Amino acid sequence: MNNIGSERIRAGLDQTKLAKKLGVSKSTISRWERGVLTPYGSELIAMHELFGCSTDYLLGISEERNHRVAV
Repeated sequence: MNNIGSERIRAGLDQTKLAKKLGVSKSTISRWERGVLTPYGSELIAMHELFGCSTDYLLGISEERNHRVAV
């Protein structure tokens, strides 16, 4: 399970608007949200910048929206 759909809704975007912002199709957004397809690195970075959350959170790897790794 990932959090892309919840972040999209939180940002007030429908799948079509997010797809346009990222330069992908609406069906790609749907596949990401259902966990059928994983976004490429550049798409994850774009969503990280758009939504202001970690890529780990977007992919469901972390439950913390702003997960930071200790160095």
